[in-house]
Amino acid sequence: MIEPQIADYWPQISGIANADTIALSRFAYLRRRGKEMVLESPRAGALFSISDPKIAAALAILSQPQKISRYRKERDFPGLELLGLLVDCQILFKLKTGDIDGARTSEGDPNLMLWDFHDLLFHTRSTMGRQANPLGSLYTYSRLMTPLPAVRPAWPGPAINLNSQGAPPPSPFAALLNARQSIRDFDDEHPITLAELGALLQSTARVRAKWTAPADMEDGQGPDVSYASRPYPSAGAAYELEIYTAVHKCAGLSRGFYHYDADRHALTPIETRPADLEAQLYDAEFALGASNAPQVLIVIAARFGRVTWKYSSVAYSLILKDVGVLTQTLYLAATDLGLGGCAIGTNNIDRFARMTGLDFAVEGPVGQFALGRAARPDPDDNSFEPK
Repeated sequence: MIEPQIADYWPQISGIANADTIALSRFAYLRRRGKEMVLESPRAGALFSISDPKIAAALAILSQPQKISRYRKERDFPGLELLGLLVDCQILFKLKTGDIDGARTSEGDPNLMLWDFHDLLFHTRSTMGRQANPLGSLYTYSRLMTPLPAVRPAWPGPAINLNSQGAPPPSPFAALLNARQSIRDFDDEHPITLAELGALLQSTARVRAKWTAPADMEDGQGPDVSYASRPYPSAGAAYELEIYTAVHKCAGLSRGFYHYDADRHALTPIETRPADLEAQLYDAEFALGASNAPQVLIVIAARFGRVTWKYSSVAYSLILKDVGVLTQTLYLAATDLGLGGCAIGTNNIDRFARMTGLDFAVEGPVGQFALGRAARPDPDDNSFEPK
């Protein structure tokens, strides 16, 4: 059974000739789901439930490249239609003559060479756009267990009371930290200005310095690598994060989608479909549970190869740590400017690919931050807004 994972997916059967050699993608995996087996891949537009053990066994053989003619002759396989579907979904791929070793790694796309299996899987399955699993605050386990307490129970044993040690008076930075809070509703009668947006980007993301240095490889034979420092720390000084802005309301700036050029401290408009911009802003409004869209939605994207080129097994986790650091930096800068902001936990990687024309495995969204001028509090609203 075919289960589409992308809204516009439609099953297609790729042509396969007897002379073709096919292999199983290194990103494909077979797992148990209830009483059935599911075959899927972060590259695929659909997943396949497999109930016939003969099919599962036959697919496992494709971990080694197989010629179709030999496969048809020697394997007890129900037919080639499924193979054609799996080739179209990139769960299987055709090898080019003389490129067997390279294709095993890149599968015909050199950008895939930089990805570990678990990193690409995590990226696609923890975001929207390329999977159809439930996502968000669904309280899945609320009927199975009670929630953990907000504060961890005290560790047994004697404690050292830090309150009795004395402390210097609070610094402006401590005051800024205490003032920070998540703002989800914005004052559209008094939107953020272009000057304020520029000041925020200047203090959080602008390139401060550029240099080149040899890669610190053990054999000392590494190529020269370019670096560009920014105000927040980054794993390995990669600074792989890019900022895009979906502008709803900003005095002095037209509604639209922009890339922030951190080197020139400039915004470059990106032509995109109005429907995609509307969907981007609406999804942010829905995720916030707000009454209107953010005045400016900051989309944090990653150029994955800046990190995956160097790091193995931990690359994607390092990128997400960098997103956390940049998000806190945005929070503090917004607070300092008298603006409001709130981190958003969802991204749609397929829509971003449409809006930018970039392949989702090359550069894609890894974080979002709603920004604007905070709405004036309702004097009759006594609800508590968590920080």
